[in-house]
Amino acid sequence: MNPNEMKDRAKDAINNTADKAKSATDAAGNAADKAKQSAGGVMDSIRDEVKDVAHSVSDFAHVAKDRLKEYAGEAGDTAKHAADKVQHWAGDAYDATAHAAGDFGKEMTALVRKYPIPALLVGFGVGMLLGRVSRV
Repeated sequence: MNPNEMKDRAKDAINNTADKAKSATDAAGNAADKAKQSAGGVMDSIRDEVKDVAHSVSDFAHVAKDRLKEYAGEAGDTAKHAADKVQHWAGDAYDATAHAAGDFGKEMTALVRKYPIPALLVGFGVGMLLGRVSRV
């Protein structure tokens, strides 16, 4: 082989290697671009999912707030109803006590009229006891 042929062969080998390197570089660049686009797509998907979750949480919060308002209103109504019942029971107890006290007063009046002197002596004795206790 002569030197010109060797030179041409070396030149061809270098050109072939350069072409292969260029092709590999182009393929790597294309792969990087695809990866970048794919990552961008993944980021867009993640962003969309996060937005969807945020909307879901917001909707849930609104529903929870509305339900709490309903429950608070119902609790207020129940408390008012219970207060009305207690007031009614207290009124009934007052009426019953007033009736019993009135009956007791009528019975005491009848006893004092029937037995005036013993009633007077009992009243005097109770007064003396109260006076004695208040001095101590």
